[in-house]
Amino acid sequence: MYASLVFGTCALVGLTLPINAGWAQTGFTQSGSLKRSPAEIVKRYVRLDQKGARLDAMAFDVLSPYVEWKEEPAWDQIVVIQDAHVPEDYRKWDILDNLDVVIPVMYRVRGVVSLKTADFVAEEKTEEVRFHVKAVGNQWRIVEPMIPPHVGVARMVNAVREAELQEKDEGQRSALAALTSSLRKAK
Repeated sequence: MYASLVFGTCALVGLTLPINAGWAQTGFTQSGSLKRSPAEIVKRYVRLDQKGARLDAMAFDVLSPYVEWKEEPAWDQIVVIQDAHVPEDYRKWDILDNLDVVIPVMYRVRGVVSLKTADFVAEEKTEEVRFHVKAVGNQWRIVEPMIPPHVGVARMVNAVREAELQEKDEGQRSALAALTSSLRKAK
């Protein structure tokens, strides 16, 4: 009934909403609700990180609903990944109690970008990060660890290419072009 009232009201004022307009993602329960799986919080955080949300210091507000810390530290490196896997099966988690779990995330790492030197060091490996998720108030939150950004290869290439196009200094621009080239080889 409520959903039909919302869609009916939107139709009256001329708004159009795509089918499911975010209902499947957020539903009527708040993001991080204890009624949802703690794996959802980890998945959202990992997905946003992979898409580069942590590349911009101003984007912390996008991630703050998923984490307990209040600010993002400055990092001197970015981990470049191919993909990440968050298990939904609770049997793969460490359940400390019903409101406190550790969920392992497996990353396929391609290498690391040093922000100090603008170099990419290729290092293909699998990395496991164990996200500690806990009920804080009435919400699931990642309480640790604070890891460097883990950004997808394609997004990292685009971010460096964008920085290269905006750079005025010729030396910096050629360093960024070299970084773009080495990242493209990581694909």
